[in-house]
Amino acid sequence: MSGITDLDRLLSEMEPVLQDGQFVYCTVAFSEAERWWRLQPLGTFREAEGLTLILPAEVAAAHGLSSSAPMRMITLSVHSALEAVGLTAAIAAALTQAGISANVVAAFHHDHVFVPADRAQDALSALQSLSEGRST
Repeated sequence: MSGITDLDRLLSEMEPVLQDGQFVYCTVAFSEAERWWRLQPLGTFREAEGLTLILPAEVAAAHGLSSSAPMRMITLSVHSALEAVGLTAAIAAALTQAGISANVVAAFHHDHVFVPADRAQDALSALQSLSEGRST
């Protein structure tokens, strides 16, 4: 099944879901990456400065990793195509209007939006309003 590319459809069907738990971004030397795979990071990204890990906050703390502020993850349930145009911009605009920072991670089936833990409910409401405004 291929993902949806139509922006209006993506927005009206996105069904944002606030996931349980808090997550943090950490970075480790890429030369030590194998050591950290056992932590089963939710996501990774290789940069020149090191390997970024997205981990449950309690896992990062238990292993003494420096990390970002705690974040919550909102999953957009719609199957968005990687080729879709405008979804990230629409989400960013809605969250910007609410004064909420966002880090969007696109995976094969869904987009996942990481927001400050203390603003998670506000972010969820903003995304729900964006979706409801597009529903027909």
